[in-house]
Amino acid sequence: MRQIVLDTETTGLDWRNGDRVVEIGCVELFDRASTGRHFHVYINPERDVPAEVEAIHGLSTEFLADKPVFAVIAAEFEDFVRGAELVIHNASFDIGFLDHELDLLGKPPIADLCAGVIDTLKMAREQNPGKKASLDALCDRYEIDNAHRTLHGALLDAELLAEVYLAMTRGQESLAIAFEEKIPASETAAHAAETERPPLKVIAPTPEELAAHDAVLADIAKSAKHGCLWPNTSVYDG
Repeated sequence: MRQIVLDTETTGLDWRNGDRVVEIGCVELFDRASTGRHFHVYINPERDVPAEVEAIHGLSTEFLADKPVFAVIAAEFEDFVRGAELVIHNASFDIGFLDHELDLLGKPPIADLCAGVIDTLKMAREQNPGKKASLDALCDRYEIDNAHRTLHGALLDAELLAEVYLAMTRGQESLAIAFEEKIPASETAAHAAETERPPLKVIAPTPEELAAHDAVLADIAKSAKHGCLWPNTSVYDG
């Protein structure tokens, strides 16, 4: 299963007000393990970055001025995430911005590009109702070192979120793994040898035991109204 852990940074909180994406960070997972592949780009938003937003992610208008616009990096971004399941913290925020950027270029939305989206913010709130569910809070909860996160950053946050997501979902695959685990043939043979039943030993009655048995049957036959229904001793002969 191929998954892409994704995060964005923007010029503000709402693309409907003209805010744009300024950074995209993606980390690739395959079968719940990092592949080492990532996608990271800074983007010229073609507008100023407000000072209060710059204070959050540290990306200034001047820094972004010589970076490519979204149209230049769109195809590379699409190729990286195409067909994968996305893992995003507060997915509606990032998907809204990315869909807007794609729509400005006449391209289909993320839903047509990717296999699905997992929202770790929603997952965290369902797992621990009433508790803080920010990325920093989840790093604390799952003992993931985020001391180097002094500012928001798309790639750094995607890397931390990948660790958080794996910690949040750890154990969900254990049952399937248990069923799929195969015991080596040598161990199977050894186990069979240890548990194989030995043949039963049949001990025939002695003449004295047969005589005693016949005497008991004779007494039963005398006292029973319809005689004794038990078989005679011939069944033991031989």
